[in-house]
Amino acid sequence: MSLTCPYCDTKNEIEVSDAPVEEQDFELTLAELENNPPQGSTVEVNEVKCDACGAEFAISSDTQAGECAYCATPFVTEPHCETILKPQALLPFHIDRKQGKERFKSWVSGLWFAPNKLAEYARTSEKLQGIYLAHWTYDSDTSTNYMGSRGEHYYVTEHYTDSEGKSRTRRKRKTRWYPCTGRVYNKFDDILVVANDSLPRKYTELLEPWDLKNLVSYSDEYLSGFQSERYSVGLKSGFQLAKKQVDPVIRDTIKQHIGGDEQRIHNKYSSWQDVSYKHILLPVWVTSYRFKEKVYRIVINARTGEVQGERPYSVIKITLAVLTVIAVISGIVWYFK
Repeated sequence: MSLTCPYCDTKNEIEVSDAPVEEQDFELTLAELENNPPQGSTVEVNEVKCDACGAEFAISSDTQAGECAYCATPFVTEPHCETILKPQALLPFHIDRKQGKERFKSWVSGLWFAPNKLAEYARTSEKLQGIYLAHWTYDSDTSTNYMGSRGEHYYVTEHYTDSEGKSRTRRKRKTRWYPCTGRVYNKFDDILVVANDSLPRKYTELLEPWDLKNLVSYSDEYLSGFQSERYSVGLKSGFQLAKKQVDPVIRDTIKQHIGGDEQRIHNKYSSWQDVSYKHILLPVWVTSYRFKEKVYRIVINARTGEVQGERPYSVIKITLAVLTVIAVISGIVWYFK
């Protein structure tokens, strides 16, 4: 397999490992992190932290200066060494820089009332930074005990008097509620959790789906020419986010188990068994745009080309559009007078 450097277009051959990407024991790793992690499960990285937005990037030892991809703030490196869990797998970049720029320009062209300067920035800017974002995936079996109520509909005939004083009848739906308890089971595979908060989650989560079946074993060679932001959401905290993420699935399972026409869940308690995880890196192209002293960030899934991000609005364009609508309405009213 070969990867092309995003800066000089040099092709770098990478030996792809045939070793399977194995799940890691969640509870065992948490216990080891409190003591001394076994050799090989952690790695020391040089990091630099952006003073403006707080993003932390792993950098090479020869990097002296740069610019934060998230907020365009320049930095001169004062790296510190940090020990983190070593990534197990990643998805290599599939969308190259040129394709990423085209996706960015296409996205901007579809924005209503975007400032002209944003379109100009999309056409001319070369500030598209390739970044590997840290993620966790979790597998788990769950059993959930619940207490709830099952609602069953029935109909009654009621009499009423209409506006003209005439007697009428109509069918009215009512619901009988019956208490119920039970236990349901769910099996979750690869619950994906973004392990960084530097970019708004509502955008990074919308980059899904990812083709996780194509994960390859981690190798430093894949990071050549790209930045890597290490996880700021730890393994344990990430699992709490995973629980919240799949809670609607558990609630749906409970409602199906309750049955009837309506369901109410009064309380529930889930136990999680055989929890395992993977620490993976997923590729994105990121750019940031300053407009009226505010930074807007755009992120591109470097596997599928999906674009998500923040966008500014042009007050002038919105005002002109409103005035145009008012003028058209006024013209129609005047014509039909």
